[in-house]
Amino acid sequence: MSQAATADLIDGPGIDLRNLVWVALAFAVLAGVIALDNRWALNFVHVMCGVLWTGIDLFMGFVVGPIMRRLPPPAQRAMILRLMPKTLFLLPTLAIITGTAGWIHARQLGFLDLPWPGYGWVLAALVIVAILTVQGLGVLLPTNLLVYLEMRKPAPDLPRVGRLMKRYVYAVALQGSLQVAIIVVMAKFATGL
Repeated sequence: MSQAATADLIDGPGIDLRNLVWVALAFAVLAGVIALDNRWALNFVHVMCGVLWTGIDLFMGFVVGPIMRRLPPPAQRAMILRLMPKTLFLLPTLAIITGTAGWIHARQLGFLDLPWPGYGWVLAALVIVAILTVQGLGVLLPTNLLVYLEMRKPAPDLPRVGRLMKRYVYAVALQGSLQVAIIVVMAKFATGL
C-alpha cells in the first residue's frame, strides 16, 4: 500500500462543505412540500425523515458504539474520521426536517387544538422532539465535531477525547431512550388519539 493510501486510511477525508448542497436541497424539498399543503406529502417527509433519524440514532448508539469501544485506538480513529464528516450533515438535517414537518402536519390535522387527554400525547411528542433536537444540535453535534477535529491531529489528545466521549455516551443513551419513547407516541398517533 502506498504512503498516500496509508495516510488517507489513517487521516480520512476532511469535512466536505459540498454536502451543504444536499442539505439545502433537503430543506428546499421540505419548503416545497409545506407550500403544496399536501397532507400525504408532508406525512411522507415527516415519517421518512423520522424513520431515518431514529434508525440511524439507534443503530449508532446500540450497534456502532459498542463495537467502537472494543476497537483498538487506531481503528477507532479511522472509523471516527470516516463516519463523522457524514453524520455532521445528515443527522442535524434529518432532525430539523422531522420536527418541522411534524409540527406543520400536526397543525394541518388539528392536533394542536385537541382537548385533554389527546393533547397530552401531542405535548409528549413536542417535548420529546424538542429535547432530541436541542440535545442533538447542542450536545451531540458539537461533541462529534470536537472529537473529529482532535482525531485529525497527528498526535490526538486521547484523554481529552475520552472526556468528550464520556459526556457523549450519556447523551446517546438518553437520545436512544427518547427515540424509543417517540416511537411509542407516534404509534398512538397512528392508531388514533
